[in-house]
Amino acid sequence: MIFDNILLAENSGIATITINRPSKLNALNSTTIDELHNALKSIKDRIEVKVIIITGSGEKAFVAGADISEFADYSIEEGSNLAAQGQKKLFDYIENFNKPVIAAVNGFALGGGLELAMACHFRVASINAKMGLPEVSLGVIPGYGGTQRLPQLIGKGRAMEMIMTAGMIDANQALSYGLVNHVTAQEELVLLAEKLASKIMRNSSVAISAAIRAINSGFKDGVNGYQAEIDEFGNCFGTEDFEEGTTAFLEKRKADFPGK
Repeated sequence: MIFDNILLAENSGIATITINRPSKLNALNSTTIDELHNALKSIKDRIEVKVIIITGSGEKAFVAGADISEFADYSIEEGSNLAAQGQKKLFDYIENFNKPVIAAVNGFALGGGLELAMACHFRVASINAKMGLPEVSLGVIPGYGGTQRLPQLIGKGRAMEMIMTAGMIDANQALSYGLVNHVTAQEELVLLAEKLASKIMRNSSVAISAAIRAINSGFKDGVNGYQAEIDEFGNCFGTEDFEEGTTAFLEKRKADFPGK
């Protein structure tokens, strides 16, 4: 599959997607959103791919925002459709993806860039990272899930402040807020993400997919997260991974999960 705005590389069970528009600070446009969706879709059902890392090219930006030139003259209807389609095609798609998706935030993650990082299952950041949702400074609000995911991750009051001030926070503040899990030097960022991915890959991919669904269910209106957990827990008992995992434990050996 050939892409114009992203790079897709695979190595030892890890697929790394790099947003590659350095002249635009990796800003999201419709083509990039489509390509990210297509790249993820192409690896969704490939059992050999266990973890996905999303990062940005260059040293300045993960994604410095949306490409404003694309929608500056949109109507109300067009603006609503932009948000709806973007959420469905990419941001919700990532959040509910069946494999772990790690955001490696290497610099600016602003607007749609921070929304992309927040849609991932968790985030690591380089020490030079800056994060924010500056949309109100343009007379609009975050439209790719930012008003929902930021409060879930850092709390309502902090999210209100970040969105209302349109300000940025640095990597250490993001760490203290719980917005990112780890902070490291930029040259070690992808290595850290790969190290975490390697730890994840030691475990059952089937169980991890179930855990993603169970965790996400607790944040959905009208869904009983505890019941979802019970259902997912029970379903695990019918998998080959459960049989292998429990057998390996009882036999005091390392499990070799088939991913089924």
